[in-house]
Amino acid sequence: MAENTQPVFSIEKLYVKDLSLEVPNAPKIFLERENPQVNVQLRTDGKPVDDGIFEVTLTITVSAKLPDERTLFMVEVSQAGIFQIRNIPEGDLEPVMMIGCPNILFPYAREAVSDAVTRAGFQPVVLAPVNFEGLYQAQKQQASAAQQGGEIKIQ
Repeated sequence: MAENTQPVFSIEKLYVKDLSLEVPNAPKIFLERENPQVNVQLRTDGKPVDDGIFEVTLTITVSAKLPDERTLFMVEVSQAGIFQIRNIPEGDLEPVMMIGCPNILFPYAREAVSDAVTRAGFQPVVLAPVNFEGLYQAQKQQASAAQQGGEIKIQ
């Protein structure tokens, strides 16, 4: 009997792994009328869980500060998924985990961020779409430059 070598990619489970919300200057911060500076940071991690099963976590941190550096809020969401990924060439596994999986996770993380900020009493933060392929390529170029003795810039 021949072994099935067809590539397999399926979503086994999507879930919020961690959710944190801080409003350190409440209640006075709600009286402010200035527009905050919003900062968004993304991080993607992937790890094997079992044979052909991987957990990928997309962590989004959003902070909003006033010009005087007082924080309105900070929210961090780690949206995770368990993915079955089998029969994919070794060189293609990392791009699938760092591009394909975050593309699936992002809409759920964006909703969790918006919901948390709204429940905290602020206007919703609607995150713009993210080009995970571009981010992945930029990380690869930075890593390559670091290996060649160049500088690496981390956001």
